[in-house]
Amino acid sequence: MNIEFTHIKSIRLQRLKLKELLPLAAIACFAGTLLIGCSENKQEHAESPSNTEEFGTMEDGRKVQLFTLTNSNGMEVKITNYGGTVTSINVPDADGNFDNVVLGFDDLDKYLAGTPFFGAIIGRYGNRIAEGAFSMDGETYQLATNDGENHLHGGEKGYDKVLWTAKSSTGNSLVLTYLSEDGEEGYPGNLEIMVTYSLTDDNELKIDYFAETDKPTPVNLTNHSYFNLSGDPSTKILDHELLIKADHYTPVNNQLIPTGEIAKVEGTPFDFTEPHLIGERIADVDGGYDHNYVLNDHDGELKQVATLFDPETKRELEVLTTEPGLQFYSGNFLDGSLNGPDGTAFVKYSALCLETQHFPDSPNQPEFPSTILQPGDTYETVTIYRFSVRQ
Repeated sequence: MNIEFTHIKSIRLQRLKLKELLPLAAIACFAGTLLIGCSENKQEHAESPSNTEEFGTMEDGRKVQLFTLTNSNGMEVKITNYGGTVTSINVPDADGNFDNVVLGFDDLDKYLAGTPFFGAIIGRYGNRIAEGAFSMDGETYQLATNDGENHLHGGEKGYDKVLWTAKSSTGNSLVLTYLSEDGEEGYPGNLEIMVTYSLTDDNELKIDYFAETDKPTPVNLTNHSYFNLSGDPSTKILDHELLIKADHYTPVNNQLIPTGEIAKVEGTPFDFTEPHLIGERIADVDGGYDHNYVLNDHDGELKQVATLFDPETKRELEVLTTEPGLQFYSGNFLDGSLNGPDGTAFVKYSALCLETQHFPDSPNQPEFPSTILQPGDTYETVTIYRFSVRQ
């Protein structure tokens, strides 16, 4: 079938003005820094604001910070600059009770020990690249293979495992920067990245991604938060209701690599164009859901693309994005080996992910929207997670 996609580079400054996306202070901080020193080895911290606390120390002695964003409704989001990780999101239910609706820890050491990307910024390429390799301009690039023979979420040391520089922090926003150097995990080009987290009074966690490069390189950034709107990860997400505005998805092989086909969801357990309970048809999906959805009517503009609802607490999560794809992952690989701060084991289906993205393996799939960022062009995407209570 013929589907028109908007190239990643077409999300231009004239439509999503940088001054509209980012605090002016952050822009001033970021302007002119390309390739000249935002690496994780050059952490720069002003005097810590009141919403900042120490979160621990890395093995090399660098201090890690934890930032708390709040809004006028009492919503609270905690984010650490280790991995740009969202550690908790506290929102109310129908009775006004606040609970944390994402999986995470209150201890840096647990993140350092390794997690399945809980809440982190993912890059340089979110999702999988087949055999950890791709060709571009006649040259083949070999990446780290950290998921069997494939490359996953940036490699052995993706952006989830680096210390980001906190360039600006206020009570409701946090600006993080990182220089991903040429050759890191096999990727070409120095990639200068800025990610801004903002918490609005509409109970929206807004994530703005901005990047520039000095060599052509694939870029596909996302956030990997695991949601359970019940606020209790011992209550599985199988009774959550999900809607995804996607008439098509990208089928995968037994290694979760797209086959290249863009298939209709109609008549399959992948059809969430009308709300369905997640557990309703999950037994019909080999291994559970871990698939990329081709979002309807993608044109690079910010649109509402998915809704998640917990009938018990009446909490609702809407996902808005400028991206063409959404990875729905039902927490299939959670195995109970990790525990939350209260000791609750994170088991299979304890939470789910709704990762906004370009499609998996796009560098090897010429029919998919391109993820190649060129020097002189700007990578910009926006994702919003909007929380509410359904009346």
